[in-house]
Amino acid sequence: MKRKINRKKPVILITGYLGSGKTTLLQGLLENGDNSGLALIINDMGSVNVDGKLIKNVDSSQKTTKMVELQNGCICCSLREEFMYQIEELSKDQRVDRILVEASGISNPASIAEGFLLSEAGPDDLSVYLHSIITVVDADRIYNEFLGEMEEQLQEDEEEGPDIINLVMDQIEFCSTIILNKCDLISTARIDQVINTIKQIQPEAGIIETTWGKVDSRLIFDGKEFDYDKVMNSSSLQKALLREKHMDESGTDGYGVSSFVYEERKAFDREKFMELLEDNYPEAVIRAKGYIWFSDDLVHAQLFEQAGRNASVSEATSWVAALPEEEKEEILRNYPDVLEDWDEIYGDRMNQIVFIGRDYDREDMITALNNCIAEGV
Repeated sequence: MKRKINRKKPVILITGYLGSGKTTLLQGLLENGDNSGLALIINDMGSVNVDGKLIKNVDSSQKTTKMVELQNGCICCSLREEFMYQIEELSKDQRVDRILVEASGISNPASIAEGFLLSEAGPDDLSVYLHSIITVVDADRIYNEFLGEMEEQLQEDEEEGPDIINLVMDQIEFCSTIILNKCDLISTARIDQVINTIKQIQPEAGIIETTWGKVDSRLIFDGKEFDYDKVMNSSSLQKALLREKHMDESGTDGYGVSSFVYEERKAFDREKFMELLEDNYPEAVIRAKGYIWFSDDLVHAQLFEQAGRNASVSEATSWVAALPEEEKEEILRNYPDVLEDWDEIYGDRMNQIVFIGRDYDREDMITALNNCIAEGV
């Protein structure tokens, strides 16, 4: 199904495992590229769309036509119908020339592509098409956590049940371009080993090595197109396309991954929180992201991120409540939705973190975080 000439609007899907750097890549594209006629769809499996908030903070002057946030599920399964509806709505918007989609970290791109295939086969053809699938891969994490299992899976004749390693391989297998991110964290020899394994899984995709998600926007928007024929002629990918990854009633996906949101108005004690990260952080938590604040800094929101063995806390932006009165009033007047979560004592200050993991003890995690709350704030 090769398209030499296509007047439909292109959809570019960015996928990749939790913490690989999808949002960082997207932020760089928005900061350095031409955003005219660009619409965004941001998907987060948690009930709070942290990535959506981060993108909004990139640059208030960015000229994106529209941003749609889809949360509390994945666009490959529980939110696929809603996702395709939003795609259809954007396709009707005359201001939209192209659509950039950031999928959640546990989305299976094969299932997302299936949604486009079904739409093309139906009576109401969309005026958009799936131009490319970009998979962001954390080179450091692949080498240190997944490489051995990936090499073992390549030698297996029979496919095993759903597991994280199968998801990682699905995302690598089902794409047109691979962004090999965080290459500064491992040696050249190890990067070569990772690339060799990736090429065994997906020999057709182009591979772009980078750090901090820095990629020439032309390689994303005008890069290699996704070739349906090559995908559909691969027996392993046919299995991936048909494989069900639906969320069950407990909120756990087919890979045994679940999420919850921790929310607390009171500030963390910086020393206690950092001690938790260093000495008592559960290995079962795969990914965490959110905004927090410390009792020794009433002005700045801190961005907390954790992916596998890597965690960081960095100063992000100022709380609206900490701004001078005139500036605060102007923001509240122009962005009244800020008042929806406003507290009489703390304003918009809040610790709000989305945790994603497998077989973790939620109550123990909440207790550990509560023990980091500062006294008297």
